[in-house]
Amino acid sequence: MSPRFRLSTRELLVCAAIGVATGLLGGIAGASTTWVLAVAPVVYGLVLGVHVLPGIIAQETLRLPFVAITTHVIAALVSSAVTLGAFTWQFLGTALLFGGIQEAVAAVTRYRSWAAGRYFISGAIIGLVVAAAVYFAAHLKTFPLWAQIVYLALSMLGPLAWTAVALWVGAGLRRAGVARPRLRR
Repeated sequence: MSPRFRLSTRELLVCAAIGVATGLLGGIAGASTTWVLAVAPVVYGLVLGVHVLPGIIAQETLRLPFVAITTHVIAALVSSAVTLGAFTWQFLGTALLFGGIQEAVAAVTRYRSWAAGRYFISGAIIGLVVAAAVYFAAHLKTFPLWAQIVYLALSMLGPLAWTAVALWVGAGLRRAGVARPRLRR
């Protein structure tokens, strides 16, 4: 890996802190999945959307390559611990998928554009993935048409809403001085 794309110890610690905080939320979301699907399955897409937080917060805070995927993997491990290993592979798969999408969108702009619209593009792509997954996992064909529409709409809007929250948190961390400019070598 080129030195330009290596993360410093400080940057890794920032990724770890964000990963732990968002991993706790992801773990709570994972632990509540069975309950949500039993009581209010229509809002499951909103719950699943919480998993966009690690990468977006890390990217908005640090604005560097590979911070989304790094933070997602850490968050997945924490989420797995919160659920006592019940969803380890699902958390890791989601981390690689969501973090990969966020990294790919950033890579398209060569990690030079950090405008809010770019984050919402990755949120929309993740929303489509979530909606497709939810469609098949929840057997939406068995729901009335209105419930299918609401279910899919919330599945699309969940990642977008959580993206907005993540941008707000990441911007706050930048303002607080968490992301210092890199020194040139």
